[in-house]
Amino acid sequence: MKFLTFGEIMIRMKTPGVERLFQSPTLEATFGGGEANVAVSLANYGLDCDFVTVLPDNVLGDECIKELRSFGVGTEKIVRGPGRMGIYFLEAGANQFPSKVLYDRAHSAIAVAKRDAINWDEVFANVNWFHITGITPAISETAMELSLDAVKKAKELGVTVSCDLNFRKKLWKYGKEAQEVMREIVKYVDVAIANEEDVQKSLGIKADVDVEAAELDLDKYKKLSDKVLELYPNMKMIGITLRESISADQNGWAACLNTRDEFLVSKRYEINDIVDRVGGGDSFCGGLIFGLNNYDSHQDALEYAVAASCLKHSVNGDFNRASLSDVEKLMGGDGSGRVQR
Repeated sequence: MKFLTFGEIMIRMKTPGVERLFQSPTLEATFGGGEANVAVSLANYGLDCDFVTVLPDNVLGDECIKELRSFGVGTEKIVRGPGRMGIYFLEAGANQFPSKVLYDRAHSAIAVAKRDAINWDEVFANVNWFHITGITPAISETAMELSLDAVKKAKELGVTVSCDLNFRKKLWKYGKEAQEVMREIVKYVDVAIANEEDVQKSLGIKADVDVEAAELDLDKYKKLSDKVLELYPNMKMIGITLRESISADQNGWAACLNTRDEFLVSKRYEINDIVDRVGGGDSFCGGLIFGLNNYDSHQDALEYAVAASCLKHSVNGDFNRASLSDVEKLMGGDGSGRVQR
């Protein structure tokens, strides 16, 4: 099986620990971005995965490619072009202080890339599974066109398409509304992944869900996912993450999966002392894609995805560095955190 993800990878500038921006004159520089995060997870689990994007032809682009290669992600399909490297700044939250993200990605190489910058016939050679998110088409009009071309070509070639709806209000600035674009993209999606806000803001489907309730009403999530599958008959299934945000340090974490034939709910994890929740949804995507291609049951695929994303909350940086064995141990019930010698 050959996997491919497409999107923007950025320089991630994070304050040390839980400091505010410029509280000290130090920032931690790494790389990250939704689709690249998924590619790293898949490669980390031993799958053959390429990442495609447009990067500037400079040392920043070179170092980014080196980083991806260090995880085993294929980078041969990455295009180099004019423009800059996008950046995002992160202040990590603590207790009642939420994490905050500031984007600085206007005029990045992928945002200014022309529609013909990527030859999708060549890129999709031998690819079986393609993953994209709702972030890429929000970047610019040409990035939206590239995204739409990609899912159409994937469908034409019989490639399975997964999409994390990922609504980002701060990015939709070029004149198109998220719903206008995402409703079209989702027509070509086999496996959708979202949270309740993504479904509402990206597809315009009302969710009568109270995420601040003491206990989430799973029947409402079933109705919400049923509605998505009803409106998009091409879609085979939708996974919805169930995050209970008690504070920036403490979350309840689970997910559900509607396959049309069954509505599945995962084990719930209580995550305390969160190290870094950024990339948690991407690690769920990577886990679900791996699970759907490596386990016999949808329930096991869902449990793997939730365990993988649970572990990501204890890993600093965008990338989930948990191994296959790490995830399967937690999936099997070993969550004690005892030292292994």
